[in-house]
Amino acid sequence: MSLSAHVEPTIAWRELRAELRRAVGESTYEIWLASLELGSVDDGTVLVDAPAATYNWVAKRFARILERCARTAFGPDIKFELVCRDAHRPHHPKKQTEGGLDLAAGALNPRYSFDQFIIGDGNRLAHAASLAVAELPGQAYNPLFLHAPPGLGKTHLLHAIGNYVLSFGGGAVVRYTTVEAFTNHFIRALGARSLDGFKQAYRDADVLLIDDVQFLASKAKTEEEFFHTFNALYETGRQLVLTCDRLPRQLVSVEERLRERFESGLVATIKPPDHATRVTILRKRVLLDRIPVTDDAVLEMIADRITDNVRVLEGALIRIVAYHSLTQLPIDVRLAETVLDEIHPRPKQTAATTSVDEIQHAVASYYGLALPQLTSSSRAANVAWPRQVAIHLARALTDASLHAIGDAFGGRNHATVLHACKRVNERMNTDQQAVHEVEELTSIFDRRHGDRHS
Repeated sequence: MSLSAHVEPTIAWRELRAELRRAVGESTYEIWLASLELGSVDDGTVLVDAPAATYNWVAKRFARILERCARTAFGPDIKFELVCRDAHRPHHPKKQTEGGLDLAAGALNPRYSFDQFIIGDGNRLAHAASLAVAELPGQAYNPLFLHAPPGLGKTHLLHAIGNYVLSFGGGAVVRYTTVEAFTNHFIRALGARSLDGFKQAYRDADVLLIDDVQFLASKAKTEEEFFHTFNALYETGRQLVLTCDRLPRQLVSVEERLRERFESGLVATIKPPDHATRVTILRKRVLLDRIPVTDDAVLEMIADRITDNVRVLEGALIRIVAYHSLTQLPIDVRLAETVLDEIHPRPKQTAATTSVDEIQHAVASYYGLALPQLTSSSRAANVAWPRQVAIHLARALTDASLHAIGDAFGGRNHATVLHACKRVNERMNTDQQAVHEVEELTSIFDRRHGDRHS
């Protein structure tokens, strides 16, 4: 039996991927199944391509669940086949939509929704603007230009806009593309002399989402077509959303007329998340993927180590989970530290290394305490704060492990060490005196090491 006539392959493929994520969990999906592609949908048969590097493992471990998810998404009567993308097999050309837009390039990731986006101080404006655009395409901010370095969530917001409009936009036409895909489609259309179809594929969109516009640089013919596409949509009140890792004025290799159009709407910059936001992102990921993390200190450690890239942050968590799956070791701070030291090591001290003992003596002297008080169990405010400062400095200025720092402060555990660092950071955010004290103590060690090398 052929594929049901009312099942749209692009939507069904998106549903299949969502089913897979729910079935195997996000971490397993990202490691083994994220690289799968829809090969073709012909005569009731759904072909899914797997890379040669993982084909055997995916076929052995996931073939049944893939087939079940395919039947859920495409219909109960379809035939399913998993093929090796790079093997010498009969070529199955990818089914294409009007204008040469292939299904894989045009698919939106259903996981990227506004519900799954963690809001913090660094992305609040970009999130609010994206939601406003999704609710009122062409009326709120047009164009919306999302600017951020890689890995901070601009593509997440781009897909979230598309998914929202598809769900609540009353049939509005959404097109998603990258500049690289746009360029490839344009070149193919030129070669096939089918520019009219190419133009129609983009210019009939109610919402056009374009990722990575920095790659327009130095592509003269593509820039020209992009300029006319932009104008055609803008002048008819259609919504444009663009992402870029540079501000419009920094795109010096892009024509000035395009830079001016990028700046004519709202430019929203996404900044790296603060510590609390990073921990919340990891907690959300753990909840969604049902990851067996029971010790919050693991998430604190990851957030402490990786500060400026959400993608790397989540990737570190996935790596720890994968290590746990392969070794059956519990997901605890010891395992997290082992994995993080391998993939994201703490920077080594290039100058003479400050010791924990040196920090303890300096902090005790600075606050007028006896050294044993710092390592005691006292919770008195005049002791607890200096102790937390000393632990914070030991974490920041030495390459000692969490366990070594905890041992040096009276046998405290890793969670207490991380909690002390967190308390110091929180207090420095609201208390200028705390900032002054920590900076003054830090400068003491800077001067000491400067003297040693002078």
